[in-house]
Amino acid sequence: MNYDFTIIGAGIIGLSVGLELTKRYKNSKILILEKEDTISAHQTGRNSGVIHSGIYYDPNSLKAKLSKKGSEQIKKFSDEHGISYDICGKIIVASNSSELENLNNLFQLGRENNLKVKKVNQTDIKQIEPHLTQAIEGIYVPSTGIINYQELSRKFADIIVNQGGDIKLKQTVKDIKKVEDRIKISTQNTQVNTRNLINCTGLMSDRITKLAGIHTNAKIVPFRGEYYELKPNKRHLVKNLIYPVPNPDFPFLGVHFTRTMNGKILVGPNAVPSFKREGYKKTSFNIKDTLDTISYPGFWRLASKYMGEGTKELYRSFNKKAFLKNVKQYIPAINEDDLIPAKAGVRAQALDEQGNLIDDFFIVKDKNMIHVCNAPSPAATASIEIGKEIVNRSQCNFSI
Repeated sequence: MNYDFTIIGAGIIGLSVGLELTKRYKNSKILILEKEDTISAHQTGRNSGVIHSGIYYDPNSLKAKLSKKGSEQIKKFSDEHGISYDICGKIIVASNSSELENLNNLFQLGRENNLKVKKVNQTDIKQIEPHLTQAIEGIYVPSTGIINYQELSRKFADIIVNQGGDIKLKQTVKDIKKVEDRIKISTQNTQVNTRNLINCTGLMSDRITKLAGIHTNAKIVPFRGEYYELKPNKRHLVKNLIYPVPNPDFPFLGVHFTRTMNGKILVGPNAVPSFKREGYKKTSFNIKDTLDTISYPGFWRLASKYMGEGTKELYRSFNKKAFLKNVKQYIPAINEDDLIPAKAGVRAQALDEQGNLIDDFFIVKDKNMIHVCNAPSPAATASIEIGKEIVNRSQCNFSI
């Protein structure tokens, strides 16, 4: 099979790249290879469905630039194709005075990112979220919303196929070789010859990069995010989206409350190391994935840096009462029986050898290849713009 462009990975990023390629190169042959039997099976299908505003990110970062533009593009695309979404806004709250400095810093960051953000007091907070009784001050971010990213991905895929592109499922890439001006990709039962390759494999991105003969100073370290959901008779306790002030001692957003498009209320996630890259249970284990993580010096440097908070996260993972205590800091009316286990997700987080989490999107170019080596949240929000960014970069070094 001969193609002009082959994308590995049919999550929302791979599909967004395919969508942009069909627009720019209408007569090109485009292929997407996916190892699962369905598209968007991992990070795309297991996130909380939030359309992020970009408030948390360095104004000079790709994350800030692409998430803000991306959220607008998602709304526009959804309006054009009849996909439901809800720009319901979110509130970020401080539950005690020690968090006020960080809240103020975040407010300033929002303004630097040219977002419409508003400081709110206790009276305002109770109007926005009546059951959020423990918050003393907050930031209201009206541009945040919710959507079903799997539905969005399916529409991307439909357009790609209707424009003549191919999506082939159950195709695990086993080998990648450069042969003169072509790239030969071997799966368990297929060989593909392509002029250009784009790696959008998320949790497996570093392995595909290595398979293609590219070395980067980064490895994917998987973190499982475990959720609960509120029982149906307690969903009224949360109207929309409630987030805590991020803990500066831990590089994740912390437990928050998210209304989804199907009316459920998710509570979580935590962030604990996963012993399997696509392991969604506490008992999930894969020897190769585990050895890959624990043999990497950067993992131990990261672990020592965040030992205290990381231990607390693990404790809350196995102790529901400890998790509940964290929840009650915001909404005391939630009881232990109100929390039902929900499906977990695994975040593909790139880590360098010094133990630093790579915070921004990380895209590596080589002749006729582009590798998306780090695209954690808000990648789904930014997906349409990431697709444009990758295709823009491809014009410089691809055979087109």
